[in-house]
Amino acid sequence: MTDRSRRLPSVRVLSSSGLRRGIAMVAVMAAALAVGGTLPAAAAQTHGSGDLVRQGLERLVRDDRYPAALAATVDRDGRTRNYTAGVADLRTGAKVPVDGQVRAGSNTKAFTATVVLQLVGEGRITLDAPIEEYLPDLVRGEGIDGRRITVRQLLQHTSGLPNYTDFMVADYIGERRHTYYQPRALLDVALAHKALFAPGTGWSYSNTNYVLAGLLVEKVTGRPLAEQITHRVIDRIGLRHTYFPGVGDEGIREAHPQGYHAAKPGGPLEDITRLDPSWGWAAGQLISTPADLNRFFAALVGGRLLGPAELAQMRTTVEVPDDTGLGTGVRFGLGVTSTPLSCGGLAWGHGGDIPGYSTRNAVTDDGRAAAVAVTAVGAPTGQHVDNAQALVDTALCR
Repeated sequence: MTDRSRRLPSVRVLSSSGLRRGIAMVAVMAAALAVGGTLPAAAAQTHGSGDLVRQGLERLVRDDRYPAALAATVDRDGRTRNYTAGVADLRTGAKVPVDGQVRAGSNTKAFTATVVLQLVGEGRITLDAPIEEYLPDLVRGEGIDGRRITVRQLLQHTSGLPNYTDFMVADYIGERRHTYYQPRALLDVALAHKALFAPGTGWSYSNTNYVLAGLLVEKVTGRPLAEQITHRVIDRIGLRHTYFPGVGDEGIREAHPQGYHAAKPGGPLEDITRLDPSWGWAAGQLISTPADLNRFFAALVGGRLLGPAELAQMRTTVEVPDDTGLGTGVRFGLGVTSTPLSCGGLAWGHGGDIPGYSTRNAVTDDGRAAAVAVTAVGAPTGQHVDNAQALVDTALCR
């Protein structure tokens, strides 16, 4: 088996747009969100003890001007806390629901990768087999050949496939927000563009990889991806507030803060809560809560969803180029990232962005967990420091 932890040659890195792992948005999305919204002067409801996490959440609302911020933490002793700040609705000033539902964006990738690795454990998928073996004659384009791209390379973003959301984000957050997309239509957008690099010779975050991973799951199981994620992951570990929206399901089912977006820099924040999430599918369609995301990643890292061999493969990482915006020392595994903590050690997670919502989350091997969600992608002030990600580190290291 190839050692995937080696350093890969530097290549041009295309970050994802709304659905990419939350900690590095595509530049066009970040620019579109560099606005100053009209928000309450100070944070509203907070729940939990008066600690650094609460203070950090209030700063996200007061200084970064997110309409709402939510967090859930688990400490070394297993004590859980939930926090909120800001308002759930800028129009009504409604309270932020404790552990409210949010669009989880690219956290979906970790769920999809988990199902793929479960199928690896069952002997139905081989990580180093070409995707051509399962989806013949599908992955073709300029410099793109499914006979040269392995399943592992899809899950680890070393395939060289272009990122379809880079070419769709402007339309999606505009007139096509309510458009339903078939997964094959998303793939077609990507395959109309040339490869970024030869498979295995670089690293670039691409939602296209996970559309193919979702199609792989459906081909191998003969069942819908949403069903497989629900039965194999969500129901298995009892995530009561996490679900994969059905076809045409544009709302959020349980108590939630509204999600916001600015159509242009300097413009007002627009409620963008209702949208068709099929744009994300296997790469970013899930809805969850901060506490449920903690439960999922804790179960994953704790070996409750994968066998030891498959979990070890998931945690085999490659270096990520420094210019991705992911942070110093971040490495990418199969659907998860490892991030060095300021207090030492590593945290495992993913994170996610989708128009209206951004989440940052991670867990440690000793049981600590933290998830932070805000109700816009990129701070409405236009600043580019990821204070939500920094707050996750604070929560895990306090």
